[in-house]
Amino acid sequence: MATKTNTATDYTQMFQDMLSNLPMDMGGMQDSLKSYAAFGEKMSKVMLEAAEKSTDISAKYTKDTLAKLSDVAAVREDMSEYSKVISDFATAQSEATAETLAAYAEVAKKVQMETVELMLAAGKDVSEDLTAAAKKAANDATAATKRAASAK
Repeated sequence: MATKTNTATDYTQMFQDMLSNLPMDMGGMQDSLKSYAAFGEKMSKVMLEAAEKSTDISAKYTKDTLAKLSDVAAVREDMSEYSKVISDFATAQSEATAETLAAYAEVAKKVQMETVELMLAAGKDVSEDLTAAAKKAANDATAATKRAASAK
């Protein structure tokens, strides 16, 4: 009876050996990661500033509304004064709401402009990186071809 030997192929070692023999420039990868991290930091700064401004706008709106409500809650001697106070409150809130929405729109517009600027700058950087990588690859291929031709 024939015995079967258990020989397992070590694929991990095989892939590590294969990858170590490939010519790879890890400097390019590190540069890409640094560029991406810098882009992420700039975008985060834009978003955090917008969140802070939006929070300030919301807090101001809430504080102003609560101050106006204290006037509405005050006791009046004449019943007709209640309708005037409520009408005044509604008018003031309508104006405050319009102002608040305009303030939010300004924040959104600023975020949009800064985001577009960052995206354009990132696109330019990527284009420059790709051009440099293509030139390097062409130079490397030319050099390898010359070496191969001179070796004959």
